[in-house]
Amino acid sequence: MAERIYLVAAIAGAIVPYVFFISFFAEHGIALPSFHAGVFANGVAGGFAADIFISSAVFWTLMMSRRTPYLWVYIVVNLTIGLSCALPLWLWREEVRKRAERQDAV
Repeated sequence: MAERIYLVAAIAGAIVPYVFFISFFAEHGIALPSFHAGVFANGVAGGFAADIFISSAVFWTLMMSRRTPYLWVYIVVNLTIGLSCALPLWLWREEVRKRAERQDAV
């Protein structure tokens, strides 16, 4: 059951942020200085951004400490889509791995 929840969360975590990103880029073009300014437009936006940056750093540290195979995939997903996709994707993969280990033990 957890596998499905994590997979659905990863898909939603890929789609929902891009709804916002696409509308921003449609209005402003691929203007990274404008994007950066928007991320820190006010205290609320800056707080959310800081939260995501810190959470991403903790997530990367966790994956490195567990010697996650294909670590680079999750980092690329985190940097190009976001933590909302990378974290549930990693959790889904961990559940799949655990299930395979349980089946091999039987």
